[in-house]
Amino acid sequence: MNGDEQLLRGRVYGRDHDDPDPGPRPGRTYVELTGGPLDGLLLDVTGWTRDEIGNGAVLPTELGTFGAGGRAVYGPRPGVPGRFDWSGDTP
Repeated sequence: MNGDEQLLRGRVYGRDHDDPDPGPRPGRTYVELTGGPLDGLLLDVTGWTRDEIGNGAVLPTELGTFGAGGRAVYGPRPGVPGRFDWSGDTP
């Protein structure tokens, strides 16, 4: 794991990188993003329905194959609640 990857671990997706407390907050529900450009980040799924969680997420990121404006595609890992696996990038 390089330095940039280490900085991302345990951080919540979408939080400002300058946030003094970028980690998870009590009372919220998170899934861990595994693989791809957002590996190790947590995604806040508080309030998502079972169907929404089952559909996964397409998340804007500048870190993926397509750079600025690109998106990383993550979906639930079968049989492992709390994990979304990366399946690729999209423009």
